[in-house]
Parts: sequence; structure tokens; C-alpha cells
Amino acid sequence: MDNTPFPPAGVEIDEGKNFTDTDSAFGDNDGQSATLSLASSVMRYRYENGRRYHAFRAGSYFFPNDELEQERLDIFHHMIDLVLDGRLFLAPIGNNPQRILDLGTGTGIWAIDMGDKFPSAEVLGNDLSPIQPTMLPPNVRFEVDDIEDDWAYKTRFDFIHTRYLATSINNWPRLVWQCYRHLNPGGWVEFCDFDFSNRSDDGTVTPDLAMTENQRLIVESSRRLGRDPCPGPNLKSWVEGAGFINVTEVVYPMPIGCWAKNKKLKEIGAWNQAQYLQGVEAWSMNLLTHVLGWHPMEVQVHVAQVRNDARNKHIHSYYNMYIVYGQKPQDGSWGAVG
Repeated sequence: MDNTPFPPAGVEIDEGKNFTDTDSAFGDNDGQSATLSLASSVMRYRYENGRRYHAFRAGSYFFPNDELEQERLDIFHHMIDLVLDGRLFLAPIGNNPQRILDLGTGTGIWAIDMGDKFPSAEVLGNDLSPIQPTMLPPNVRFEVDDIEDDWAYKTRFDFIHTRYLATSINNWPRLVWQCYRHLNPGGWVEFCDFDFSNRSDDGTVTPDLAMTENQRLIVESSRRLGRDPCPGPNLKSWVEGAGFINVTEVVYPMPIGCWAKNKKLKEIGAWNQAQYLQGVEAWSMNLLTHVLGWHPMEVQVHVAQVRNDARNKHIHSYYNMYIVYGQKPQDGSWGAVG
């Protein structure tokens, strides 16, 4: 595994020596009263424009939940695995956490990996969609729930984790507060999210690009619905504001494509390009048709143009990923559960 550290600022461009034609994208439930079992109503998915969407709290999450999107989420998980050199988290949670909660667990891949890593811990993942596998480690379980509701857990957690909730949350400070409230004193929270703002250090990301236009449209439509598409830069202030201590922020540049000179960033860029090419329709179709009134065919044309930009090795685009973690004080009794 390449342990080369990330560059402290910006991303150095591979001017051609190391870039080849093969560099491309890889073609006990104590809250049971407030959560849903995998009932038939939860499985009555909504289908639109060739994609499948969740049924529980329909419309509160803009992305599809079909097999294509699940594949993208697993690509995304692998990409973050590369970024973190195989680590599942950065917070110093110790070797013996007993209760772990993964918010917005998606396919459940992170929760399953945590169950394998900590076999004595109980790992719970929740999501709006019951798309997780059924063959699980004995210490891992999943539930359908809306994390913006009041949480009904009567037993606190030692570690609460979230990843990639951009455009999904109406009230981030309240979500962070709920994490604080449901952690044991001394427990840790960790957020991993983005600044949905493509940029370049050499001026190759310009306002006239379809990629730049897509960014503007997603930000506009998300904010019309009260959702923050760029939570990353604000995570630290939200975590500190909730009362956490030992708060740490780490920022990673995430290239789109294989243009970076750094070997590790080049590989990350390949995987990021893969999930971006697959995801641009997923995050565009619902928002642009329902919020901005576009016709589905207009969206498809726009998506094709964005994909062309993402494949262009002369466009040196990247965005920043933020990981912020913090600890609940040992005397942190505020907001006691129960």
C-alpha cells in the first residue's frame, strides 16, 4: 500500500511522463418503536426515468438506490479506503468499542468491515433504504430509519460515524447534537463529507465547463430544498459548537481522473472518476427535473457533456474531502438519553 502523504496544498499535475492511455476510470433494537422493520411498504420502491428510488420517506433523499447506485457507493468506499491507507476511520476510538452506529449506511459495507474489525462490538447501521446484504457478521445489524427524526436509542454508543451525507440533511447542527446526546462520555464521532466545488490549481476548471455548470445547478437545487450540498467546510464548527472536545479536521484533495503526478493521488483519481461518471446522472436527474423543471432528455444531454469534461485529461479538476472527528467530554452529561 502506498503510504505517500498527501501534498500539503494543491495537487501537482503529471505532465505526461507517467500518464498512459491505460490511465482511466475503472470501467437488540432499543429504538424499535421509531424504526421500521423490512416490511413490504418499505420495499415498494418508486421508479422514474429508468432509476429506482427509496420508498420510506419518499423524496427526502434525491439519489437512486438501485444496483447501479449501490455499485457506485461501493466504488466510493474503496476510494476512501485508498485515501485512508486501509483505515476505516481516523478517530482514536481505542481497541474495544462496544457499540458503533453508522448513519446513512448505504450498502452497509463500512458497518460490515467494522463488525469484522471489532468482533466484540455491536455495530448498527441505519438508512432510508433496506439495500444491505442479509449474510452478515453476527454482531452487525441494519434498520430502516430517518436520522433526522428524534433518535429513540436508549443505550448510548462509543463511536458514531457518518460518510457522504451531502444533500441529505436539512439541519446539520441538530444532527451533530443528536450524535453528542447519544454518545457515551468519552465517546467519539466522525464525519466524512465534501465541498461540492470542483476547482483546479492551473485554471483548467473554467466557468464555461459543463462540469462547472453541473456543480452550480446541484448547489442551487439542493439549497432550494434546504439541503446543504457542501457541508465539509462547516463540519468542524458544527462539531465544536455541539460541545465536542479534541476536535480534529483533515482535508484531502480528491482528483477526478488520472492527471495527478503523485502515484497515490493518480489511483484515487481513477476511482473517483469512475464513481463520478456513474454518479453524475444519479445526483442530477431527480434534482434537475423536480426542482428546476428540466425535461429528462435535457438532463441526459447535460450529463453527457459533464462526462466528457470528467474524461478530459487536460482538465485538472479536484474537490476537497473533509474528515472531522471529536470526543464527547467525560463529564458530558448534557442531553442525557432517556
